[in-house]
Amino acid sequence: MSEAILLTFNAGSSSLKLGIFSCRDTKARALGRGKIDFGDGLHALRYSIGDQRHETHIQADHNSDFSSVIAQTMDNLFSKVSGRLTAAAHRVVHGGLDFHAPVLLGAATIERIERLIPLAPLHQPQALKAIHALSDLHPRLAQTASFDTAFHATQSDLVRRIAIPRNMHDDGIRRYGFHGLSYTFIAGKLREIAPEIAGGKVVIAHLGSGASLCALNAGKSVDTSMGFSALDGIPMATRPGWTDPGVLIHLMRSGMADADRLEHFLYHDCGLIGVSGVSGDTRALLASDAPEAAEAIDLFCLRIGGETGRLAATLGGIDAFVFTGGVGENQPQVRARVAERLAWLGAELDSTFNERNQPVISTPSSRIKLLVLPTDEEQVLADEAIALLA
Repeated sequence: MSEAILLTFNAGSSSLKLGIFSCRDTKARALGRGKIDFGDGLHALRYSIGDQRHETHIQADHNSDFSSVIAQTMDNLFSKVSGRLTAAAHRVVHGGLDFHAPVLLGAATIERIERLIPLAPLHQPQALKAIHALSDLHPRLAQTASFDTAFHATQSDLVRRIAIPRNMHDDGIRRYGFHGLSYTFIAGKLREIAPEIAGGKVVIAHLGSGASLCALNAGKSVDTSMGFSALDGIPMATRPGWTDPGVLIHLMRSGMADADRLEHFLYHDCGLIGVSGVSGDTRALLASDAPEAAEAIDLFCLRIGGETGRLAATLGGIDAFVFTGGVGENQPQVRARVAERLAWLGAELDSTFNERNQPVISTPSSRIKLLVLPTDEEQVLADEAIALLA
């Protein structure tokens, strides 16, 4: 019998991340990873199967013919992987008030996900494109969805409330939080490697081009930096993070009254690239001599430190701080600057451990543990899909 293969799809506005897993004995074992970068007509597909790396191009318009993109991608993957496709799992950013756990996708659930597009207008449609493309290509294929907002469903109504009229909160205008798949993985990893930490009060910083922080008490989300949308919280590569609503009113009155124009500005022209004028990539900013680049990094770290203080207040203390995401896992300079901002909480950084990207980068005398843990959203997608289908 050929091996059962599960594919995971993590769709973004300019790329699609893929996971390739074998399904055996109700366990998902990673076989490979891939990514499609959407260009103009010619899309780069880079993927690895075991130790073998491959690169090719897909010729299809991802805006008008996503089914062709998926079909060509799967042809490439299954030319290198022996087995039969038995299921697909999708990351969906927003579950709204409806979805607090992974679900099996059918016509009714897909329709409910589509109704949530106004809550995540840039992210939700991308996941739906992959879902619909696979449904067209493989109508009988089992598909599941896991939601970034679901991890934060354990937060209290008080924490999720925005100070607006109550009927608006009841209609769904509230703080949701995102990056839930990443936090799910890190919470599970902490239970595995450091149960004494996992049972305490922990702040996790998912730092990448999108970035947020989450406060966990005994492994459950109690507060997070992102709110109603993925624009909130700390500054990101191209998003501003927390912004005074008065700024938005001012922009609307001074030439940016169109909602689509304002949305594009907030998602693409702000954050680190807006402050620096150089790049939204922290690697480029750290390598730059421009004072504006240095200021962007300083602002990033300042806001992370400040948000940690707010989350510590919700928790009533903090036992550990975890760095994850592309920036958190790989950039000692950013971690060192954040640790300086956490010194008042008793954080002491071991510079040698930090430079080596060790799992624990705090000194033995540090009052709070500082950890670096790689995240794996694709593994969470696969595990949740298998558990659901089983």
